[in-house]
Amino acid sequence: MDLLQKVEAALDSIRPYLEADGGNVLVEEITPDHVVKLRLLGACGSCPMSIMTMKAGIEQAIKKAVPEVESVEAINLTDMDDPNAVMPEQFN
Repeated sequence: MDLLQKVEAALDSIRPYLEADGGNVLVEEITPDHVVKLRLLGACGSCPMSIMTMKAGIEQAIKKAVPEVESVEAINLTDMDDPNAVMPEQFN
């Protein structure tokens, strides 16, 4: 199993939680130095809590399942102070 398959398997373990909030995640790239670059989709892409989801959920799941990953980055995180940030319905 290659690195991408391992990362996808780790993401599959948390996707139901992201999808329950109307979001998802896509692997954009895994760099030669094992940095996983992700794109947050749907509600995750515009949610001001996405940085918490990223650090506490997604990054932990990947690093636990795939220890060779050096770091995990989202290429489109929404800042908590962003005026365009939108919380998913159930949190409003």
